[in-house]
This record gives sequence, C-alpha cells and structure tokens, in this order.
Amino acid sequence: MKKRGLSLLLTAAMAAGTLAGCGTAKQAPETTPAAETTAAAGETGAEAVNFSYPMDKGDQLQYWCELTSTVSANYANLGDTPFGKGWMERTGADIEFLHPPSGQLKEQFSLIMADGNLPDLMEYNWVTDYPGGPEKAIKDGVIVPLNDIIDKYCPNLKAYLEANPVIDGMIKTDDGNYYAFPFVRGDEMLLNTIGLMLRQDWLDELGLEVPTTMDEWHTVLTAFKEKKGAEAPYTFEYTNTPYLTSDPFAYAYGTNRSFYVGSDKKIRFGAVEEGYRRFLTTMNQWYSEGLIDKDLATLKGDQVSAKMTNGLSGASMGQAGSRMGTWTEAARSTNPSFKLVAAPPPTLVKGEKAEFGQIEVPYSGRASVAITSSCEDVERAARLMDYAYGEEGHMYFNFGIEGESYTLVNGYPTYTDQVMKNPDGLPVSQAMSAYIRGNYNGPFVQDVRYLEQYYTLDEQRETPTVWGQSNGSAHIIPPITPTSEESKEFSTIMNEINTYRDEMTLKFMFGTESLDNFDTYVKNIENMGLTRALEIQNAAFERYNSR
Repeated sequence: MKKRGLSLLLTAAMAAGTLAGCGTAKQAPETTPAAETTAAAGETGAEAVNFSYPMDKGDQLQYWCELTSTVSANYANLGDTPFGKGWMERTGADIEFLHPPSGQLKEQFSLIMADGNLPDLMEYNWVTDYPGGPEKAIKDGVIVPLNDIIDKYCPNLKAYLEANPVIDGMIKTDDGNYYAFPFVRGDEMLLNTIGLMLRQDWLDELGLEVPTTMDEWHTVLTAFKEKKGAEAPYTFEYTNTPYLTSDPFAYAYGTNRSFYVGSDKKIRFGAVEEGYRRFLTTMNQWYSEGLIDKDLATLKGDQVSAKMTNGLSGASMGQAGSRMGTWTEAARSTNPSFKLVAAPPPTLVKGEKAEFGQIEVPYSGRASVAITSSCEDVERAARLMDYAYGEEGHMYFNFGIEGESYTLVNGYPTYTDQVMKNPDGLPVSQAMSAYIRGNYNGPFVQDVRYLEQYYTLDEQRETPTVWGQSNGSAHIIPPITPTSEESKEFSTIMNEINTYRDEMTLKFMFGTESLDNFDTYVKNIENMGLTRALEIQNAAFERYNSR
C-alpha cells in the first residue's frame, strides 16, 4: 500500500500516546456535492474548460495534520467527521487523514522527517516550526515550491492573491517561492480574539467600572481579594505560548516579553527594556499583595478554568470563545449571575489609547499545507487544496453543509440548531468543528460571519472592539523568513535567551530575585548574543519589506 510505512509509524505512535475521542465516531450525514467548473490559469483549451469538481477517481492522498481538541472530543479522525467526508465527496479526492497524538505535533513531525517517507500533504507552521523556515524546507527537498503549481492548477488561490497583494507578500519566501496553502484571517475583526476579561457581576456588586489603567486594575484586583474572597484575583497560564510572549500588563509600559516592531520601524526585544523593568516592578508588587495567582508558574488550562468558574479568581486573559464563552456557560449552571466582560489593553494614563495590544497578523504561518516531495500526483493535491479558496469551498469550510449545518437567511449563512443547539448536547465549538474548520484554522480564508454567530453572548461580540483599542498592529512582526543559516544561528541564541528570560521573569515577579539585579539580567542576555539575534531579525524584516 502507498506509504504503508508512514501509516504504521503514525499508528504505533498514536497507540503509545493518548488521543481524545477514540471511541465510536459519529456517522456523517450524506451530502450531494455541487459540481464547480474551474478554468486553471496557465491552461488552455479543453483541459481548462473541462475541469470541474468532483475530480475523476485517482490515487489516495495522505494528509497529515493535528486534530484539534474540539474535533477529537467526538471523532478519532478528521475523515470521520461530516466535514472530512463532505470535503472528499465534493472534491472527488480520497484522503487518508493522519494525526499525531495529542500534544506531540512537533515530536511526530521530527520522526516523519527522520523516516523520510512523507505524506503527500502536511499541515504545519513552516515559518516558525521548520528549522530554517520554508525556504530551507524547499532546499532540503522536503516540500515543493508552488509557483508553477499555483499558476497551472490553482485558479482560485491565484485570483485571491492577485486581489490581496499584502497576503501575497506574506505567503512566500524572500526568494519569491510560494510554499504552502495558507490559513488567512479574512477580516480585521478576526485579528483581536485574545485579551483581558474579568467578572462584571463582581464589578457591579462592588460599584466599580471596567479598569482601563494599571492603577484601576490594582484597585479592582484588591477589591476582588478583600471583598469577594478571591484567593487568586488574577490568574492565567504563564507557560501558554500566546501568553508567555505577550502580556497585556507589559503593554501598558510600552513593551512586551519578546520581539516587536518599534516606532523607528526596527525590531526590538522588549524583555531587556526599561519598560519591562517597570512592568516587573508592578507585577512583583501585585504578587506580594496576593493579587496574582501564587501558582502562576505551573498553571494549566483546566486549573485556570476551575478557578475562574468557582470564584477563586475574578480576572484572567484568553480567547473570547474558548475562555469567556466556555467559562460563562459552565459557571451559570450554578451561578446564573456570572458574567465576564472584556477589558481594553491597559494604559498608565486615564483616557490614553494603548500603544500596544494583543493582535494577530492575517497570516502567521500556522496551519498551512505544503505539498511534499513524496507526492506523486501534484495536480490532484493542488486541486484539492485550491477548492477551499473558491466560492463553494469558502462556504463549505466556513459554514459546512447547506440545509444541515447552515441555511441562507436573506443571503446570510446562518448556522442551524444542529450547530447552535446541538440535539446531542455538544457545545457550539464541538458541533461547529464537526462540520467546518471556520472556528479553528486550516488551509482556507476565515469568514467573519462565523465569528458573529460563534459569539453567542453580547459580551463576546464586544471583545474585538474592546481588545482592538490600541495601536498594536503597528508593532506586530509579519511572517519574516530568515535564511537557513540565520535561522539556525537565531534559534541557538534565542533558545538560551528565552529560557533565561522566562526563569528570571518569574524570579523577579516572585521576589526571589531582587529587581536591583535587572541590569545584570540585561547584561547576561546581551552576552548570550542578543545583538546578533536582532541583526538577524532586522535583516529578515528588511527583506520582507522588499518583497
């Protein structure tokens, strides 16, 4: 069987690990795909005119990707979902979906690279997680450049990139090579999905307003501790990557924990700046006063969830969907008055607009699908991927099956009760994930109309506007691609720096290291090669801006 060794490798790995939801998979509903005729750019005559979905029968394609938790809760394989079965039916592609065990994405990726027997398609962050970046992956013979492939077989993606030149510049290397089919956030409202949140019902009871400054936050957290009995007024997962590198309270001091674009349009490293010292000074004070969770260094998501829903904590940070929505639903089963509300990025001066904020770029590299060098039917793989960037595919990836997961109401794709009030009692996030990829990621353009319905609470719908009250977009680094040599050197330097930064940040916050030693901390980071790391980042940034 084609690539039998890879299937056995992954099967053995999954048996050794634990994959949630490996029980009986639900049966997918029948779908009747509508044919979509597409003329591929670069093709002429009958070949172009006659192509349409579904494709003629052909070889099976292996598609390797992580199975998100909202799918794995009910299905062992993406191919078992209504989405996976419908995608195959609509495109005519026979897909064998391969998934690494939960939490072992990078480890299993390394095993596959070492084995050398690659699946046809691999969904991965080739920008940040492949050593040397996507251009190195091409030169290593792992993935193939897509320039000619897009021209010949991908008219939908080609048209989208021509209409969106900013995205076009993001999804290719400095050498001009397209390398993957991208996950793109298709609207500005989709870029602000993480931020600070706190108990509105507690604020109302205490006669307090939503805090906007650091002083107001101190007042609120103190009141939560002293008057509401919160043991950990503010709690969050320090070790969770999105929160580890970006802290909304650091933003108030004009910096963050990692790299950012400064006002001079140069990349800087926030964790050695004076603003970071001031941020740590405040965090040290709050921690000593019992305002920050004493278990900060080791907290996991389920622990944060428990503290937020049982009254041990009153404020946190996270996503509007999987945090604010999930916590509210869980807490209201025993406390109907429970209410969370978003807080804007804090400032030092009342009324000022925050300069920094939590925001994502439309394309970050995550969940991008590359065609590997092992793929024997490149055209079939490319046409499978191009489907999502056409009108029919866009609707399918974001809304699913018309008449089952959504209906058109005055032209607006509206999710049905199968999704919003699932008869099997599934949460909205899990019901959605059975039919679409719109509520997580994948090789498609995300539609904001999904978010408008996924956010069922008024408080959730307000989050993009509240969290977007900053100039954060001016400071976010786009998906730059250092050369393979630069990337290797950069990784070596930053692995040491980041480990040291994270250890010292906690020590400064906990008071086990005096902030009088901050200058020594900065000097140590500089001695680890920070200047060279910044040179590499800025060189890559300059090349990116020249694309």
